[in-house]
Amino acid sequence: MFKMFTLTLTFLKKHWRISVKPEFTRILGVDPGSIRTGFGLIESNGQQSRYIDSGHIKLNGENLPLKLGQIFFDLSQIIEQYKPHEMAIEQVFMAKNAGSALKLGQARGAAITAGVNADLPVYEYSAKSVKQAVVGYGAASKDQIQLMVSKILNTRVSMQEDEADAVAIALCHAHTGLKNYLNKEK
Repeated sequence: MFKMFTLTLTFLKKHWRISVKPEFTRILGVDPGSIRTGFGLIESNGQQSRYIDSGHIKLNGENLPLKLGQIFFDLSQIIEQYKPHEMAIEQVFMAKNAGSALKLGQARGAAITAGVNADLPVYEYSAKSVKQAVVGYGAASKDQIQLMVSKILNTRVSMQEDEADAVAIALCHAHTGLKNYLNKEK
């Protein structure tokens, strides 16, 4: 669907010299974790973004395979409900210890698998890139991210850290990845 829209947009611009405002793309941002996995949905055309919904998946118990299954299942339901066009996720960063890094990597794998299973293109961004895109400073704090997400989307929704991070990841994709893709079409 998105490719067909892009082809139509390119054809109209090239052959009819018609300026067509790009359609909004629905983006699912995911901040994976082994205790909580945040998710955030926005719509964007690369220049303007609007908030759809956000939340987090609280993972219970100590059984890691069950937690991974819950991430996959719950994100699959979110994808089915909101029907995003693309998914953006945070890359693995160096955790305090190897065990934490492994758990985070496995949580990312479960989240990415849910996106790929739903035929979504999945884009990855470093934590520094996300902070730079949203706050303008690559070492921004969690509080700064929460504040800027609310300001950028002009929403009064009170977001918990993981969901604000997920929305920030979606915004990063909207402001960098999606914008770069749309600029290639010009």
